Amino acid sequence: MKSFHSPSNSSTITGFILLGFPCPREGQILLFVLFSVVYLLTLMGNASIICAVHWDLRLHTPMYILLANFSFLEIWYVTSTVPNMLANFLSDTKVISFSGCFLQFYFFFSLGCTECFFLAVMAFDRFLAICRPLHYPFMMTRRLCTNLVLGCWILGFLWFLIPIIIVSQMSFCGSRIIDHFLCDPGPLLALTCRKSVVIEFVISTLSAVAVVILLLYIMGTYALILKAVLKVPSAAGKRKAFNTCGSHMAVVSLFYGSVLVMYGSPTSGHKAGMQKIVTLFYSVLTPLLNPVIYSFRNKDMKKALQKFLGTSK
Repeated sequence: MKSFHSPSNSSTITGFILLGFPCPREGQILLFVLFSVVYLLTLMGNASIICAVHWDLRLHTPMYILLANFSFLEIWYVTSTVPNMLANFLSDTKVISFSGCFLQFYFFFSLGCTECFFLAVMAFDRFLAICRPLHYPFMMTRRLCTNLVLGCWILGFLWFLIPIIIVSQMSFCGSRIIDHFLCDPGPLLALTCRKSVVIEFVISTLSAVAVVILLLYIMGTYALILKAVLKVPSAAGKRKAFNTCGSHMAVVSLFYGSVLVMYGSPTSGHKAGMQKIVTLFYSVLTPLLNPVIYSFRNKDMKKALQKFLGTSK
């Protein structure tokens, strides 16, 4: 990777400055404690779901296997940003190395893209379970479930690979300050010596395909699910179907809602403070809330968690 070059100084700079959340030292310590608690709760919540699915044989079904993989993804997704953010709160220089910045850029966007694919696959699973209940055991086999999981991970990590490699080879001039708590492409591309419209277009297009097209697929899938549920004669059957899909729809709404606010319009149209808040919502708070959402209305998951945590009578 190339280093950061400043036209006004012949010395080579090996990193960027992530401003994060500028405030007095006391405020930085308070934020460190707050986000440390959030991070630990996120790890514990998602790890509990993984362990509950692993140890409860009743949950060895495609729906819960996908959920366990999704929780595993959430652990790594939040880990791609929060530990560096915590170190930044206690740092006086707030410098992130050039390679560290692009590794964070790659993993954050690859994991986010993988999450989009997982949400689409989980919607597909619910569609088969509700709209094709008799064929579901024969269609959603363990082999197909495994292939779908692998496909999500592989596609997610290949999606942004080439654009990120190209951006990492570009020269950066002028200020090395990134007014964000992570290496986001908008502020990063603004520091390049030569504006590359092609790279910006490619990144915007890949983001749009991953976000918009998959969201449209999920919405179309749930339209068909809703149509099928409304045909169910019993109220209990409808309630069961809605409970099954409600958690997933809540997670989709939280994640895609904040992502669309962030990337639905040009990055330059957002103030830096707004960028940070929205990014914080879908990158930190959503992984924290997901275990709560999935266990709140799901009786099987509640029982499995109680059994795992040793609180069942």
